[in-house]
Amino acid sequence: MTKKELAKIRLLILDVDGVLTDGRIILNDRGEETKHFNAKDGHGLRMLLQAGVEVALISGRRSAAAEFRARDLGIVEVHLGARDKTGVCAHLIQKKNLEKAEICCIGDDLPDLPLFEQSGIAIAVADAVPEIRAAASFSTKNRGGQGAVREVCEAILRAKAQWPYSIGKDGKLRFTA
Repeated sequence: MTKKELAKIRLLILDVDGVLTDGRIILNDRGEETKHFNAKDGHGLRMLLQAGVEVALISGRRSAAAEFRARDLGIVEVHLGARDKTGVCAHLIQKKNLEKAEICCIGDDLPDLPLFEQSGIAIAVADAVPEIRAAASFSTKNRGGQGAVREVCEAILRAKAQWPYSIGKDGKLRFTA
């Protein structure tokens, strides 16, 4: 995965459980689900959206928590309970008139393989299953729900020369935008 390839990305597709979260599904005694989301991942996604890169969530599970988080971040393309990830992805590609090279996908488990096949850049989170890591162009240093998404957002923004921060020789943070 090169900077040149990352600079072409116009759509980032994310699985939810195991990518935006650590994969745990927490149910209370009433059967209500809660999830743990990483604030740094969220900030990275907001910066990516502000830079004009679209974000889509495609998950096989329905989750009110994931829907709420997507709304909170400003993600419009939310496809939960998707039994046919291939079809959802193909529809998005056609609807947005995208080429394979303009799509990046982050996954962690076997149901994400169809998304990888339709993406120019397929990324596995650090704790993904071996088959996903083998199919990926790249694996993150961070685990799902623990900064993996932020890592990818930052790499895309840097490749597009839209990362607005730098640290000077004096060690001070500079806003460069």
